Amino acid sequence: MLAVLSRVHGKSFEFTAFCPPESLLQSALEQIGIECHPVLFHDAHGQRLSREAIGNQLIPVLKSGAFDLLHANSLSMSRLTGALAAQIPVPCSGHLRDIIKLSRAAIHDLNQNQRLAAVSAATRDFHISRGLDPDRVTVCYNGVDIERFQPRPATGALKQELGLAPETQLCLTIGQIGLRKGQDVLANAARLLAEQGDRHTHFLLVGERHSQKQESIDFDQALDAAFELPGLKGRLHRLGYREDINFLMNEADLLVHPAKQEPLGRVLLEAIASGLPIVATEVGGTQEIVTHDVSALLVPPGNAELLADAMNRMLNDPGLSQSLAQSARLQSLELFTSEQAGERLKAFWDGLTG
Repeated sequence: MLAVLSRVHGKSFEFTAFCPPESLLQSALEQIGIECHPVLFHDAHGQRLSREAIGNQLIPVLKSGAFDLLHANSLSMSRLTGALAAQIPVPCSGHLRDIIKLSRAAIHDLNQNQRLAAVSAATRDFHISRGLDPDRVTVCYNGVDIERFQPRPATGALKQELGLAPETQLCLTIGQIGLRKGQDVLANAARLLAEQGDRHTHFLLVGERHSQKQESIDFDQALDAAFELPGLKGRLHRLGYREDINFLMNEADLLVHPAKQEPLGRVLLEAIASGLPIVATEVGGTQEIVTHDVSALLVPPGNAELLADAMNRMLNDPGLSQSLAQSARLQSLELFTSEQAGERLKAFWDGLTG
């Protein structure tokens, strides 16, 4: 998505969005009163349009004189605005929400934007090490709605939905199904816990696989196979895409985030606001959200043994899990509210618009 900003009274912004027509994104934006300009990014066969073809849809609108800034809301869109920056009549900024290796051409495109916002210091530093101009990049942490995500007593409704006994412990994992999110490591950790005698923990897998590559399909199917092993059969619950993440977090006993890379996990922000204890991998921006043995238990990525140990420790020590969750909740209030995130972005954009 691309957002176009117009200043109001020098203190706040009006937003207009460029987004695919008749999309879920357009519908969601219009429901909150944001005007949308339809832009096609792919042709009828699903092939990505050329930069020139996309620019021909954007630039005439931008030349109307009604706008002060064009902001790209993803790394790929930031490449696009950088490539077109010389033709765009307003300053361009972009958002870096990924830690992935980029080509020299991609870094060059990004560097043509006037400013870039990185979601974590880890994200900023990674791309600077690959050639991004450090003077262009500002860290702007994401935020979370602390009213929607807050500690609430479990109702037991989810266990009833799944047909589980009241004493069942629920381990929640949220993320797109794929190697990068590390669900295979979670499956190995679950096996180790079962071998140690655990029979009360069930595993909730929220998310879907989007990739149609054979390796991704094989990865997805291997997760099911792993939970067919003795001691684990019937203890994996695939919940797919859910919009009631706040409900799930209040019903679960533990969030496990076994990602192999993570710029700044939204699910972690939602969990700390919800008061849900966390076991996660110490990768990317995770250590900017929580601290090991203070507000979560962190383990190296890819290590099923240490992940299982941390999960076992959390699930069997209520005092520890409660103490860490309370500390994490305070962190969410101090740094990661949606209001604070909005102020950070406002300051970022104010620096560009004068």
